[in-house]
Amino acid sequence: MKSYSESISLSTKGHSDIRDITDRVQNIVQKSGVQNGLACVFVVGSTASVSTIEYEPALVEDMKEFLEKLVPSSLKTRHGNTWGDDNGFSHLRATLMGPGITIPIAEGSLVLGTWQQIVVIDHDNRPRSREIHVQIIGE
Repeated sequence: MKSYSESISLSTKGHSDIRDITDRVQNIVQKSGVQNGLACVFVVGSTASVSTIEYEPALVEDMKEFLEKLVPSSLKTRHGNTWGDDNGFSHLRATLMGPGITIPIAEGSLVLGTWQQIVVIDHDNRPRSREIHVQIIGE
């Protein structure tokens, strides 16, 4: 059993900025030498998420609109009142979507559908520097 880890650093715009990291994760899989196993992709922080989506401009905009309807950025929260940063909505979005995903690896490649990409979504209300931890295990 092999284990390999590496981090990806991103600068994001906030406001549900959606960034495709598929190629970067696949490069980490290749560096790991793992042929069959799992890739755990986890964003560090409580106002961002990792998921999959068909990363194309119209769907990216649809996703942003959906998140705004689901948990509006104008939502007044106790968190915002306590800390004065008005980003309680971003914590709620991130909690609903989750901080990470696990993707199978087969024959040295991520098992993803043709139109399925790995994305980081930064829900915060300002630009951020994000760290995504990628842990590879397998043989």
